[in-house]
Amino acid sequence: MKSGQVSLFSRRSLASLLVAAALSVSIAIPAASVAAQEEVMYSPNFKGTDINEFINIVGMNLQKTIIVDPQVRGRINVRSYEMLNKEQYYQFFLNVLEVYSFAVVEMDNGILKVVRNKDAKTSNIPVVSDENPGQGDEMVTRVVQVRNVSVRELSPLLRQFSNQAGGGHVVHYDQSNVIMMTGPAAVVNRLVDIIQRVDKAGDQELEIVKLQYASAPEIVRILESIYKTQGRAEQPDFLIPKIVADERTNSVIVSGELQARQRAIELAKRLDSELQTSGNTRVFYLKYAKAEELVPVLKGVSDSIVAEVQGATAAAGQAARGAATQGRAISIEAHADSNSLVITAQPDMMRSLEEVLRQLDIRRAQVLVEAIIVEVFEGDGTDLGVQWLNKNGGGTNFRNGNTIPIIDVAGAALAARPTKNPPRVEQSTIEGVPSTLVPVPDTEGNYELVGNLLGGLNGAMVGFVSGDWAAILQAVRTSTNSNVLATPHITTMDNQEAFFLVGQEVPVITGSTTGSNNTNPFQQVQRQEVGIKLKVTPQINEGDAVQLTIEQEVSSIGGATAVDITINKREIKTTVMADDGATVVLGGLIDEDVQESESKVPLLGDIPILGHLFKSTSVSKKKRNLMVFIKATIVREGSAISGISKTKYNYIRAEQLKREEEGIRLMPSTKQVVLPEWDDSLTLPPTFDEYINQQPVTDGTKSGKQD
Repeated sequence: MKSGQVSLFSRRSLASLLVAAALSVSIAIPAASVAAQEEVMYSPNFKGTDINEFINIVGMNLQKTIIVDPQVRGRINVRSYEMLNKEQYYQFFLNVLEVYSFAVVEMDNGILKVVRNKDAKTSNIPVVSDENPGQGDEMVTRVVQVRNVSVRELSPLLRQFSNQAGGGHVVHYDQSNVIMMTGPAAVVNRLVDIIQRVDKAGDQELEIVKLQYASAPEIVRILESIYKTQGRAEQPDFLIPKIVADERTNSVIVSGELQARQRAIELAKRLDSELQTSGNTRVFYLKYAKAEELVPVLKGVSDSIVAEVQGATAAAGQAARGAATQGRAISIEAHADSNSLVITAQPDMMRSLEEVLRQLDIRRAQVLVEAIIVEVFEGDGTDLGVQWLNKNGGGTNFRNGNTIPIIDVAGAALAARPTKNPPRVEQSTIEGVPSTLVPVPDTEGNYELVGNLLGGLNGAMVGFVSGDWAAILQAVRTSTNSNVLATPHITTMDNQEAFFLVGQEVPVITGSTTGSNNTNPFQQVQRQEVGIKLKVTPQINEGDAVQLTIEQEVSSIGGATAVDITINKREIKTTVMADDGATVVLGGLIDEDVQESESKVPLLGDIPILGHLFKSTSVSKKKRNLMVFIKATIVREGSAISGISKTKYNYIRAEQLKREEEGIRLMPSTKQVVLPEWDDSLTLPPTFDEYINQQPVTDGTKSGKQD
């Protein structure tokens, strides 16, 4: 038999004889029996055959349309020593492809696609169930509901039995506690069988221990401390009981395996013993709250309980009421150094106060408040003017905008001219000798006025003098752009005011007192804070909403006046409600100021084109956009604080690395300071003594402190 061919075994000749015999004896044979006898059998034999030729032969024999992925390449060697029917022949086809890391995906229209294993798991493969789980190497997807164990712990174990790099894929969904598996049907069915064997409910019954003397929360705290000290990592979870306190009935609820449950119940019963004395004094070490702040609250609660007991025993008479009052004496004291409370009370009263204390001494949430201040300022201005002057009289003179008056220019130029001095006559003292004329040097001009005048020049100025006429042309175009972005942020406790300031303290004169004869005036100066201020008081409401009482201020020095300085201030005081992590706008300012100033000679300044010789124009346009945003993030866990700190730390470090890469202009070899990489175990630098002790030993002497 040639390679790549399939031998067909048919019994058509025998079927013809049987049909003839049936006709001769007039016995009817059902059509189904004839069809069964004509079933085609296959004996595959492929040696060194190209895999694409193998797929074409199988598609022709099965009368299937097969689409082959271009990445399907290779040669196969396979031999079957038994005859296969059509279904077995198809399974044989799937087995061969699976061995060579290929798979078949059957579409809804009956067309088969041959692709790589790792591509098949993302294709349109069928989702099967327990009634029709599939067979062999047929690619399927199956969803299994797990009822007694956690899918988060079970799915990593199942991945060890599935080829994740090929066509296998195992994922879990915690919310529904289900596992989704993709791969060959035989492998998926094997994983389902493993899940069914592992998903067994253990002995998780509940037992309730009613306490008579001890407090249920205190017993639970003691038992949990015992199991923590034993080390949870050294024993499986099912041997560790779950213990919960019910304060309403003063009971302890225990669940878990029988042995672990019995140990916890035995300990609880032993601890539930009557006190040896009628008094009861305990010390409570607080974790989060301040002892001094809780004393008034606990005293108020104890007074209410005592009043309630006195009211209940009023009917028993004066003696019984006095005894009840004496037995209910309560003492609550705070020890600030250890942040603890010392309480003396009866057991039932102690349990009530302990419950109140347990609910008050909790970790309070924190709020990270970030304010985003964006201010964009644009300013444009244009000045254009022509001024002229005649020596004999007449001219134009303008003082608007950045224009320098021509009269001032002429006066400064005149003052700068040197003065020609006449010769000095020296009389002769000798008779007969005439007097002589001595020349006197010219007096230099005063350039101070010219310097002061030109010092205020902004833009370009061109002038000329011709005969008795003089003229100057001035032109200037100004443009101002500024973009201020500030993101102050602060972290504070719930219902605690926090204040943030980045700026400076500017002295402002608030008053003055003259001395005697109006000399040596005494001035009173007050320091005023100028910069970015943020004062916020957050209140976390039920859910994820935060109520913020905010005072936001952005101030700067505007300039000097005849009296003192001016301060620009933009302030917002408001109370807003924001969701956790949401950004809301507090307020904004959008203003635009356009000013046009024109000075001209009447009638002459209105002449088209030539009128510019008799006028001066100044135009300015200012536009300011200011927006303030606020973002509040609730931080309930300590790990979240560490994550936020790491993010801010890495941001500053990235900025430093960027500046180091860019370098310092004119000093390229200068090294810049860069923060070290973030490490959760960051510690402070060693002290001087520790640094000295860490130095190596030299010259036979031991480094360290000297006597």
